[in-house]
Amino acid sequence: MPLSFAPADMSAIPVHVVQADEAADYLAALPAAGQAWARHQAFAGTLGQVLVLPDAQGAVAQVVVGYGSPKGRARARFHMGAVARQLPKGTYRIASGLAGPDLEEASLAWLLAGYQFDRYRKPAEPIAGLIAPDGIDAARTEIIAQAEALTRDLINTPASDMGPQELEDAARTVGEAYGAAITVTTGDDLIGAFPLIHAVGRASTRAPRLIDMRWGDAGPTLTLVGKGVCFDTGGLNIKPGASMGLMKKDMGGAATVLGLAQMIMALGLKVRLRVLIPAVENSIAGNAFRPQDILPSRKGLTVEINNTDAEGRLVLADALALADEESPDLVISMATLTGAARVAVGPDLSPFFTDHDDHAAAIATAARQVADPVWRMPFHDPYEALIEPGIADLDNAPGGGMAGSITAALFLRRFVQSPYVHFDIYGWQPSAAPSRPKGGVGMGARALLAALPRLLKL
Repeated sequence: MPLSFAPADMSAIPVHVVQADEAADYLAALPAAGQAWARHQAFAGTLGQVLVLPDAQGAVAQVVVGYGSPKGRARARFHMGAVARQLPKGTYRIASGLAGPDLEEASLAWLLAGYQFDRYRKPAEPIAGLIAPDGIDAARTEIIAQAEALTRDLINTPASDMGPQELEDAARTVGEAYGAAITVTTGDDLIGAFPLIHAVGRASTRAPRLIDMRWGDAGPTLTLVGKGVCFDTGGLNIKPGASMGLMKKDMGGAATVLGLAQMIMALGLKVRLRVLIPAVENSIAGNAFRPQDILPSRKGLTVEINNTDAEGRLVLADALALADEESPDLVISMATLTGAARVAVGPDLSPFFTDHDDHAAAIATAARQVADPVWRMPFHDPYEALIEPGIADLDNAPGGGMAGSITAALFLRRFVQSPYVHFDIYGWQPSAAPSRPKGGVGMGARALLAALPRLLKL
């Protein structure tokens, strides 16, 4: 569903946002009836508290929203999303109490609170509408919200309806909307050019493919690479049932780079954009790749397979090698790659790797500004020996169980010489939070969008 601001409406209900230490003064300025009603509701300006004040006819006259304290707000984000879902039907405007980045976050939170995944059920009633506040870039906010909805929809769609072909179809839909060119290499045509992608996907009845989208004819070159494992059984190292339950989200990296690409194209950024998505299913059949196989890669490096469930880095390796052949100004990969990353930082943070301190600083600063939290992880060179098995150039799954996210990132770095940033995201909201229902979620894309002017010197 489109996530858009409501049309301008002079009768829109004002929303006043009040911090806890300002609540008493604000309430004291209300008419006597309003003060009495606020006391009855025990309104104290605590974070997320909503006070609906009626007029003489009993209609909603204004809404007062508690904004708590800075310390309390730091423990969560998108507070206005929870408020939007509590309000009576109608059209609202944020009249006071927010400005700058806080107003931008609140506006985006309101739009994202309206997201629902309704492909398989009757949609719920839409939430209350919000008029775009003065002081924000309304068009940009809508573009970001709609791209996030795309990412969520793709991740939430079960693998029965989101295989490699359907992921290609989604990429084509996004690309065609903005005049991008798309080429796709499919099935056995991958064998010579992309042997690792073919090896991972060949056991599925749904042909593997490499999706290649290009847009823009001026500016610095940016290549986004997204892991598109549409379902991951683990292959012959089959996952237990509990671990397989969320594997429809294993294409979350592809979904996130498509969302980011849509933002870039819709905003008309002056970049030459390329998007590469290796789209596969990691399945089990007589021709599945096996533990101890040694596989060639596009770059020429050989890889010993010590776990067929470490397949994401394999398909990314071939795509990254292709990306690097043009020496772009920046390569960014996004993938739901390792459980180790979740153990390290949990589901809410997007861990990322880069050798460039200026890139790391740009991403971290932007992430704070747009409430899209990230955390830098190290490309720790002493661990390089862990991914060198001796019998081949690289090991896809070194034993020992330690530093799994780092060794995976080091593996990927072997295929890129260009400036490189790798995100090891989760792509899933495990329990509902403001503006983020349980299910698929974009991670890191808004931070990267905000950082691009510094990353690419736009």
